[in-house]
Amino acid sequence: MALVRRIHTVRSLLRTAIPRETSSLPVHNGNDFSWIQIGDDFRFGCWRSYHSSLFHVHGKSVFSRLYEGHNANTHLLRSIMIAESLPFTSDKRLATTKVKAPPQLQKTGAVRVSMVSPGFVYEPYALRENISIWRRCFTRSGWQRTKEDFIRELRSAYAIAKLRKTGYSKNSFYIEALELYKEINILMANGDKKTIRKNVTERMYSALKNEIKQREAIWDGVHWEMIEPVIKIKTLQARLIGIDRTDLKKAFIQLTLEFLTKQKFEAYDSKGNVVAGDKKKEVLVRDIWVFEKSLFHTGAYWRLCGRIKL
Repeated sequence: MALVRRIHTVRSLLRTAIPRETSSLPVHNGNDFSWIQIGDDFRFGCWRSYHSSLFHVHGKSVFSRLYEGHNANTHLLRSIMIAESLPFTSDKRLATTKVKAPPQLQKTGAVRVSMVSPGFVYEPYALRENISIWRRCFTRSGWQRTKEDFIRELRSAYAIAKLRKTGYSKNSFYIEALELYKEINILMANGDKKTIRKNVTERMYSALKNEIKQREAIWDGVHWEMIEPVIKIKTLQARLIGIDRTDLKKAFIQLTLEFLTKQKFEAYDSKGNVVAGDKKKEVLVRDIWVFEKSLFHTGAYWRLCGRIKL
């Protein structure tokens, strides 16, 4: 019995000594990453020619570490109430969220899972410093950066692959996203807070509503116009947010898009005088928006869930 107790003690010490991974997306084994395509603007870069040891860390491959991180359930969200009623106070990643129903509801079974949105932007896109090929190949920091870039690209490719199974088409989505982009900007210019609500998540609606109030306190009216065709639309990042570790189909997808367009803007005071901008001049504008969609709700559609300021 003493020997058994010692073995259990050693096992518990080893478990506490080994840190768990924080990745939340499962991926396939090392032979299955070839479905990443350049057509969706997700590219490997120069690491294809690197030594195979890049994909192994502490004796485990990057693929297996990512999969174990998914089972660790560090970023999965679980809730038995509408997610948008939860107090999301920041853009930080949240761990598991549990809410217990009252005993009387537990007995009657009147509580049902209904998550409308995670309520935050998962891993907001950020610009990364460009590094030389020499640094990538011959320095420790370069190898570390290459590994991080590879994992980021792999997460995007995995999310796109899951989305394609639902009938996703990049060209169709770009058309829909551009229409949303124009409609939301027009509604913002008109101050139409009621109509804009159906195109955005609850958290985003609160932010836009405050922006409209602040603008109306300064200007009486606004003219906004976008010149077509657009210069560029590009997918910068894709992320999958799982809410049930036992069912990978229950997830939300977030796509980060870059819009490069020419626009016209003019603002007026209460007397109709121009106080800002000039609608006769075209201005080059770059916006980065995050669109979100549920993969498990019937009739789900794309909505704006965040805007990235670089």
